[in-house]
Amino acid sequence: MNDVLRPFLDRWRLCSLVAATAMLSIAHAFETFGGLAPCTLCLRQREVYWAVGVFAAIFMVVVRLPDGPRLREATCWVLAGLFLFGAGLAVYHAGAEWKFWPGPTACSAAGGGQVNAASVAAMLNSHSFQGPRCDEAPWVFAGLSMAGWNAVISLVLAALSVAAAFRERSKR
Repeated sequence: MNDVLRPFLDRWRLCSLVAATAMLSIAHAFETFGGLAPCTLCLRQREVYWAVGVFAAIFMVVVRLPDGPRLREATCWVLAGLFLFGAGLAVYHAGAEWKFWPGPTACSAAGGGQVNAASVAAMLNSHSFQGPRCDEAPWVFAGLSMAGWNAVISLVLAALSVAAAFRERSKR
């Protein structure tokens, strides 16, 4: 197994950039071709992949600078942290979809306060509630929503980032 992963772990910054690009492309395809508009939490999850892509691209340059090789391990830890943050955000979103906890009031039905005609009219006239709801999964495959799959993928990418960091450490 280690022989299979070695080429990927040795080029983890590039692989992270490719993974982030792929995840953003898949999300865009679901939106464009599947007609699934993103909710607020979906957009936050995409922002994590944008950050991973930017950091990975910068890190690819940094590790090639004169003092760069000593930063190779640290770059993998930063990417692991970003992927782990993305996984946490995805778990929060999936939990809101499954009603384990309330989602953000800006995009879910779990708002506090009294519901009456005036409050509904105020909500409809306000700009705070736009787009799809965060607490409803518009697509489910094998029992997981897009947020659930994102959590799984982000955890795998975080684990691979940690493995890449340990691989960099062992090469010193």
